[in-house]
Amino acid sequence: MQLEEIKSLADRIKANISRVIVGKSDVMDLVLTALIAGGHVLLEDVPGMGKTMLAKSLARSIDAEFRRIQFTPDLLPSDLTGINFYNQKLGEFVFRPGPIFSQILLADEINRATPRTQSSLLECMEERQVTIDGETHLLKQPFFVIATQNPVEIQGTFPLPEAQLDRFLMKIKLGYPTLEEGKEILSRFNGDNPLDYMEAVGNALQIADAQASFSAVFVSDVIREYILRIAEATRQHQGVALGVSPRGCLAVMKSAQVWAILKGRDYVLPDDVQDTAVPVLSHRIILKGNARVRGTAAEEIIQGILEEVPAPTEDLQEV
Repeated sequence: MQLEEIKSLADRIKANISRVIVGKSDVMDLVLTALIAGGHVLLEDVPGMGKTMLAKSLARSIDAEFRRIQFTPDLLPSDLTGINFYNQKLGEFVFRPGPIFSQILLADEINRATPRTQSSLLECMEERQVTIDGETHLLKQPFFVIATQNPVEIQGTFPLPEAQLDRFLMKIKLGYPTLEEGKEILSRFNGDNPLDYMEAVGNALQIADAQASFSAVFVSDVIREYILRIAEATRQHQGVALGVSPRGCLAVMKSAQVWAILKGRDYVLPDDVQDTAVPVLSHRIILKGNARVRGTAAEEIIQGILEEVPAPTEDLQEV
């Protein structure tokens, strides 16, 4: 797929989602960036902000198979991945796939499940496969996880471990709508749900093609060095106990490549790195105790580093 075709596809999907979701243009761009980059998204916000509606709208827009799982403390790994059960008629064990065998999976309130169940997603999200009773089953392509969690409630929750968080390309917060957006929401949903009338503007095969093609975006050596200097700054920051890993650097580069496509370019600028760095890196650093006591957010630290690390000014287009 050509880069122009990827941008056209993303624009159509965004316009289609905008028929349901009011505002949140930047959030839609980030979600589409994560999807095309082959990553996963963690949506963190209070209930009622439209997280589930966003996931459903995306699935409808690309005619993808959609499953929603409500995570609870009694949810078992087999409830996600599926089981081998004995079929008496056939006289043999038959595999019954779980909801993980979908293309867009909404993991609702993922932090309410036990660590054992949370860890069952690790192989699925990274390897795009599931191993059950020693047999490996490949997942459908594309496979995109949108997980949600409520950052306010802590009773009955199990915080995601760092290894799990690192599997998410981005952590995104939707935020409250403005007054004008609130008026539009009340007007748009006063009656039929616009989601019921959504039609697909693309398909899953096109998304898979886009995922295989976005790496054609040119990334200069100075941009790569810029990303590495940002990562090194997180490791040297006095408020950070554990900085960004090489996986995080790769995540920034891939996100910046897709972001450049959405902006109509075939090469990456420092602006693309800066626009995606906070949602890509903020959940990948571990703060020291004194930083947490002061109430310093990881997003603030990443933003401060972006302001401190000088951006390259050379000609960044491919010669």
